[in-house]
Amino acid sequence: MLGPTAHTDQFTRKNLPPEELWPELSSGAISYPEWLNAGYELCDAMVGKGFGDHTALIGNGRRRTYKELADWSNRIAHVLVEDYGLEPGNRVLIRSANNPAMVACWLAATKAGAVVVNSMPMLRAYELGQIVNKAEISIALCDTRLMEDMEICAAESAYLKHVISFDGSANHDAELDRLALNKPVRFDAVKTGRDDVALLGFTSGTTGEPKATMHFHRDLLLIADTYAKEVLNVQPDDIFVGSPPLAFTFGLGGLAIFPLRFGAAAALLEQATPPKMVELIETYKATISFTAPTAYRVMLQAMNEGADLSSLRIAVSAGETLPAPVYSAWMEKTGKPMLDGIGATEMLHIFISNRLGDSAPGQTGKPVTGYEAKIVDENMQEVPRGQIGRLAVRGPTGCRYMADERQKIYVRDGWNLTGDSFMQDEDGYFHFAARADDMIISSGYNIAGPEVEAALLVHPDVRECAVIGVADEERGQIVEAHIILRDGVEPSAEMAKALQEHVKSIIAPYKYPRSVRFIQDLPKTVTGKIQRFMLRQSA
Repeated sequence: MLGPTAHTDQFTRKNLPPEELWPELSSGAISYPEWLNAGYELCDAMVGKGFGDHTALIGNGRRRTYKELADWSNRIAHVLVEDYGLEPGNRVLIRSANNPAMVACWLAATKAGAVVVNSMPMLRAYELGQIVNKAEISIALCDTRLMEDMEICAAESAYLKHVISFDGSANHDAELDRLALNKPVRFDAVKTGRDDVALLGFTSGTTGEPKATMHFHRDLLLIADTYAKEVLNVQPDDIFVGSPPLAFTFGLGGLAIFPLRFGAAAALLEQATPPKMVELIETYKATISFTAPTAYRVMLQAMNEGADLSSLRIAVSAGETLPAPVYSAWMEKTGKPMLDGIGATEMLHIFISNRLGDSAPGQTGKPVTGYEAKIVDENMQEVPRGQIGRLAVRGPTGCRYMADERQKIYVRDGWNLTGDSFMQDEDGYFHFAARADDMIISSGYNIAGPEVEAALLVHPDVRECAVIGVADEERGQIVEAHIILRDGVEPSAEMAKALQEHVKSIIAPYKYPRSVRFIQDLPKTVTGKIQRFMLRQSA
C-alpha cells in the first residue's frame, strides 16, 4: 500500500506498474517515517548530526565540507523553485561527468521534491531525446561542456522547457552558478513521502528502447542501511573512490549515497581511468574503491613497484562477474580484500555479496540481510543445489518499471528475475554462471562464457578476453574467444592453438574456444563492462 505523497505533479505515481505486478517487498527490521526526503537526510541532516566540518566531497582540486555541500545544494534548490517554477514530482535530468557539482545538483533537485534522472555524459541527442520523452522531463541541468547535444535534444522535444547550464569544473561560472550566488543557504526541503519516486534509473533494453526503473526516497536510504552498513561497515573516516558514473545506480550508491549516509567522503574523478584510480587512492588515502573487474585487472598492470595502496581496506567489484584469476592476482599483489557482488538497476544496488573474512575466488557470496535468493527453472521451481538455473531474488527493493510491459517479464510470482544464470552450492553460496544471453549451448552442452574467459585469463600471454557463442551448422553454437594479447606477443595460428590447448587443460575440453580471434580492443561501457552483445552482432 503506497503511503502519502507530496507530488503535485503525479506523473510518476500514475505510471507505476499495477501493484499486483510488483515484486514482494520486505521491510525487514528497517522502517522509515511516512514523510522522508532523501536529499535532506544525506546532506542537511548530516550537518545537524555534527558532520558539518567533515569533508563530504573531494574533486576539482578542493575539499567541500558537509556544511558547504548543504549550502551549495540549498541555493540551487531555490533557483529551481523560484526561477524555473519546479513543482514536486516534476522530472529533472542532470547531465554531467562525475564531479561535486553533479552531486550538488542531484541533492538540490531531490530536496526540491523533483524526480531526478541522472544521465550519461556520452549520450547523444537522440538517446537523450528517448529519455526526455519517455519521462516527460521539463528541466535539464547540464554541464557547460556537454551542452551541444542537450540543446539539440531540447529543440526537438515537446517536453523539455529549460536547459540550465552549470560549470562542473572548478570555476563555477555558468547560468545556474550565477543565479545560485544570490540565494539563501537555507532551504526547507519538500516534505516528500517515503513512497514518492525520487529517482528514475534508465537501463537499456534488448529491443533498444530504454526502460525506466522507479526508486522511492526510502529505497535510496535502504541500500545504505543494508548493504553499505552490513557489508562495508562504512565509518566517518572512510574515503570512497570509483569509476562508475553517478548516472548509474552502482555509481550513485558507491560514490554519493553510501559515503553521505555515514558522514564519510567521496573523491570524484571525471576521467576515472585505472591508472588515475591508483593515483587517487595514493593521494587521498582512499579506503573503499568501486569499479568493474576489467578495471581492477588494468589497475594491477598499472601499479609500479612503489604503488602504495596501504590505505585501502575494501575493493568492491561489480558490474560483471569477477574472474577468479583477477581476484587471486589482486589479493596476491595488494593483500587487500576484494568483494564480489551482484546488483541490478532494477534492484537499485548490490543484493548478493561476499563479506570480509568470507570470500573466495569464483564466489559471489550470500544475500545481503533483508534479501533472499533462489535458483529456479523456467517454471519458477527451485532447482537442486549445484545445478545452474535462473537467479530469482526479492527483498526491500525491487523492480518497478515505469509504464512498461516488460514488468511482467522481470517479475514473476513476486520474485525479481535478473537475467543471470547462477548456481547455489551446498553451503548456500551463490556462484555466477553467465548472463542468460551469455550461456552458450553447443552440441547439447551448456557452456558458461565467463568460465572459459577465466581459463584464458590464467594464460600469461592473455591481457583481456571476451567469449561469446556464435552460430554453427553442426553444433548449433560454438565458443568463440576474442583475445587481446599482452604487449610483444604476436597473433598467429600457433598462438591460437596454444590457447585452445591451454583451456582444455584447465576446464572440460568440450568448453574450449573452437574459434579464436585476436583483436586490439574490446567494446566496453564507460564503467569497463564488456559489451558482449556488440561482439555477437559483429559475428
